[in-house]
Amino acid sequence: MSELSKLTLADARDRLRAKDVTSAELTEACLTEISGAGALNAVVHTTAEIARAQAAAADARLAAGDAPAMCGIPIGIKDLFCTKGVASQAASAILDGFKPEYESTVTSQLWSAGAVMLGKLNMDEFAMGSSNEHSVYGAAINPWRRDGDETRLTPGGSSGGSASAVAADLCLAATGTDTGGSIRQPAAFTGITGLKPTYGRCSRWGIIAYASSLDQAGPMTKTVRDAAIMLGAMAGHDPKDSTSADLAVPDFEAALTGDIRGQKIGIPREYRVEGLNPEIDKLWADGAEMLRDAGAEIVDISLPHTKYALPAYYVIAPAEASSNLARYDGVRFGHRAKLAHGDGITEMYEKTRAEGFGSEVQRRIMVGTYVLSAGFYDAYYNRARKVRTLIKRDFETVFADGIDAILAPATPSAAFGLGEMSDSDPVQMYLNDVFTVTLNLAGLPGISVPTGIDSTGLPLGLQLIGQPWQEGALLNQALVLEQAAGFSGKPARWW
Repeated sequence: MSELSKLTLADARDRLRAKDVTSAELTEACLTEISGAGALNAVVHTTAEIARAQAAAADARLAAGDAPAMCGIPIGIKDLFCTKGVASQAASAILDGFKPEYESTVTSQLWSAGAVMLGKLNMDEFAMGSSNEHSVYGAAINPWRRDGDETRLTPGGSSGGSASAVAADLCLAATGTDTGGSIRQPAAFTGITGLKPTYGRCSRWGIIAYASSLDQAGPMTKTVRDAAIMLGAMAGHDPKDSTSADLAVPDFEAALTGDIRGQKIGIPREYRVEGLNPEIDKLWADGAEMLRDAGAEIVDISLPHTKYALPAYYVIAPAEASSNLARYDGVRFGHRAKLAHGDGITEMYEKTRAEGFGSEVQRRIMVGTYVLSAGFYDAYYNRARKVRTLIKRDFETVFADGIDAILAPATPSAAFGLGEMSDSDPVQMYLNDVFTVTLNLAGLPGISVPTGIDSTGLPLGLQLIGQPWQEGALLNQALVLEQAAGFSGKPARWW
């Protein structure tokens, strides 16, 4: 393996500016790693020609002294982001052959900052999943394995390809999206850092929608500092997105002082769910002790409506999905089913959607359509919206009481084997989101930091939940946790 692909984003930036290495060299090192990592199925569309052209342009900017922090950094892009002239199909057969004539705002900002696109990364279809098994490309594979066991493990979902690619050093960083935990859960499963910003911090324009009031783009990186650097390039107001916040983008990296003395970190008692894995419980206690040793005050708090978060989420998200995915009908773009003689437009819609959507997407569309139907709208959807308001109020109350951040597990377990959670019991899979969905319902920022290894040799992560628009403070708290934990594990190469 090339040592260059192992660099953190911050180290690569510094070496590029010092002219110790070129973007072209970094890019070629990553492309070589990608070509040899087919077994991971993380990169589904390699864009070598684009990468080389962008790297050359970045090297010219660096030589001229025009070097933003991301300039020359090779990254991967989740397949949910529209990239001009490059296949962007949200891992769905229904968007087969779709190559947008436009660029998402987030990727456009990254390219303006000089970043280099290595390719598009695997994911659950339309971001619906917690294991990256629901993909037209096939499952992405976690580069980690249990000690003495060759079972293929999930990298998490939906941003499983992004997590796998960063953990395996195929790219220096990657974009992800988080609707109910889809950045933080795969980050925890693969031993990397995953940041979900405040809703509205990053534009959603040009990102294929799942649930519009929940979706948020964020960075998936090797370190907390890298997340701060990348978020600075991704964030910003976008007039094309009505939910984009018109706020200045602070210098997130400058907030990384490593000093959290006097801050109050809340431990929510409702997150101590029945049957909590003892290793996760110990990890949580150890993390709290690390923050206490750094000078923070650990405070027991209550978020009383947490128990309703998962059912509320799985009403609201499918409802929004059923609306957003109605546009995929075989008329304007993507897949169109072959029709029999005499078939009309109704048959075209039915056959195209039946062929194009996978089982999990079909399930969520049907659930969403059901809860929005005239007879059930008030009983389910409106009630879920009311619960969402109460969950948001819980967080507002504890923050108003002086809590600076909240510490919780990121996942209920380490990575599980592919196929271990069968489609026959989707609810069991949905329970993987038990610690993460509350943030999306409340629109808060959250970050997953790798802090330990379980008894089978797999990484475990803890999650910090921050106040709205306080990503700088959250990243600083995460830095303290990262430094105290001293996590340095890397998957043993088998692919």
